Amino acid sequence: MKISGKLILYLLLAFALGFFGFKFIFQLFKSDDTEIETRITNKTLAEHQGLELIFDGKTFAGWRGYGLEKVPEEWKVEDGALVFYPNPDHRSGLNNLITEKEYTSFILSLEWKISEGGNSGIFWGIKEDTAYAVPYLTAPELQILDNENHPDAQNKTHRAGAVFDISPPKEDTAKKAGEWNATVLEINHHTNQGKIWLNGILINEFPLSGPEWDALIANTKFKNWQGFGKFKTGRIGLQDHGNKVSFKNIRIKAL
Repeated sequence: MKISGKLILYLLLAFALGFFGFKFIFQLFKSDDTEIETRITNKTLAEHQGLELIFDGKTFAGWRGYGLEKVPEEWKVEDGALVFYPNPDHRSGLNNLITEKEYTSFILSLEWKISEGGNSGIFWGIKEDTAYAVPYLTAPELQILDNENHPDAQNKTHRAGAVFDISPPKEDTAKKAGEWNATVLEINHHTNQGKIWLNGILINEFPLSGPEWDALIANTKFKNWQGFGKFKTGRIGLQDHGNKVSFKNIRIKAL
């Protein structure tokens, strides 16, 4: 392992803290410098780069239903979180929540919690238009899944942290159903690169357009969807997939 300045600094700190300090540093940095950088980067993105809250923890200000002027009744604000309670008898699959604002290049940081056996997702690049009945017709999706109990986890591109059906996570860092997961999504059209961190680890990197993106799409169900992934500017959305899901500490920064 290459010894970096950061590692030396943390080793000195561990020495000052004694045995437990060394134990902590070893657990944190035991793999390689890449893991060191991904952990530090994730913390930096969430805490130190000026991300602004787009959910105030109390109201639906800044949010509404896709294709609607109001918030679907299935969404509630509880204990500082946006919580979706599925109702199969009312617009099932159509109660997606979206931002009022549109974004192009950004860093999005949030926490999510999925119910047992649950499935949901985070959309970006949503084109809200009567030509598209639901967000997923245009918007790529950061997959949310109970990897332990949902059968979709057998497909790597359907696991938590995947770009759904397109780009699989490098490893499974998702927590169990009912536990909060910290996610950072970076969409940077200036560099044509997307990145996903899940619980402090960089697990997914992917192109956003061009031949490499087209090659990925060619192997998916989206290959003949004319509007899919075509809009660099669009809304961010939280998916109604028929399972209870919660989101909190939603922050964003335009790039």
